Amino acid sequence: MQLALSKDDTDFREEMRAFFTEKVASEIRDAVRAGHHLTKAQIVEAQQTLNAAGLAVPSWPAAWGGRDWTPLQRHIWQQEMELACVPPPLAFNTGMIGPVIAHFGSEEMKQRFLPPTANLDIWWAQGFSEPDAGSDLASLKTRAVRDGDDWVIDGQKTWTTLGQHADWIFVLCRTDPDAPKKQQGISMILVPIETEGVTVRPIKLIDGGKEVNEVWFESVRVPGDLLVGEENQGWTMAKFLLGNERVGVAPVGQTKRRLATLKEHAREVGLLDDAVLASRIAELENDLLALELTALRVVASSSEGKPHPASSVLKLQGTVLQQAVTELLVDVAGPLALASGAGEDSEVPDWARVSAPLYLNYRKASIYGGSNEIQRQIIAGSILGL
Repeated sequence: MQLALSKDDTDFREEMRAFFTEKVASEIRDAVRAGHHLTKAQIVEAQQTLNAAGLAVPSWPAAWGGRDWTPLQRHIWQQEMELACVPPPLAFNTGMIGPVIAHFGSEEMKQRFLPPTANLDIWWAQGFSEPDAGSDLASLKTRAVRDGDDWVIDGQKTWTTLGQHADWIFVLCRTDPDAPKKQQGISMILVPIETEGVTVRPIKLIDGGKEVNEVWFESVRVPGDLLVGEENQGWTMAKFLLGNERVGVAPVGQTKRRLATLKEHAREVGLLDDAVLASRIAELENDLLALELTALRVVASSSEGKPHPASSVLKLQGTVLQQAVTELLVDVAGPLALASGAGEDSEVPDWARVSAPLYLNYRKASIYGGSNEIQRQIIAGSILGL
């Protein structure tokens, strides 16, 4: 199989590389490179820079800002963005609710929401998981009841990533509790976060951050026209959305960049010539190369925008390598990794102080986008025929 880029694709790669390195603010890219959490303003600025150039939502319909790119070009766009330390467009906007509204929403809803969603004038949050409905999402209990022209919502959502920044949240609600199957009777409703009765509470994570939240809905009243598509068709939309979420889940560019940076830090502390460390780095580099080639094969075999079955391989191995690189960074930092709580005036280098929180934060990669256990089941059934 020929995996070399054509001249047109090489030119496209150079175009993306030049834009990402020259047009996105260096302060934002430096923060990503250092492993720091970005502010809301930085994330918005980065996406608006991309959107102004028509690079924020390439997979959307062309009428709403999409680009007529090949799967390989979309792959190059993602990889070059990661290599350049550019934060990707907010997934809740561009990879989740945006495509759902474009596919299922009324023309009025598209006009109202798609342009500000692409430009991050609206920050969306995902209201899916609940305390008793995570992997088994169809067991959700948050309920929406029709009252005149409105919906009244009661329930709780959890693990709402970056919900503290959100303006709106798209919520899966049970609208027909008597449906014969639990996957039925579910609808998707759009809710302004500032609506009376909505409460967002942060959840402190093992890395010390507050990236996720729980969201409570207590008699939350929203207009009836904020229902997406048809009533009781929310499960179809959820499957559509999750299919989009699992596209591009092997961040090869990001992991390659982190591994290259790790080698620089190993040189700083005099460990690069250590035989054991050199062996671990070489093994990771080989695994990353294999993953990159697999990603190119998947892209070459994709059609009509549908996820390839081997995407599960990318997600699984991508997660394994993400976690392996962050673990190795902690090993390189050694005792210096214990200084994660030290302030900016610490003598410990910044990269060593963030190594442990970064390692802890990426434990989540085994779960989001479909847990690794689920990916192994998909691989066994769809690819290996077991």
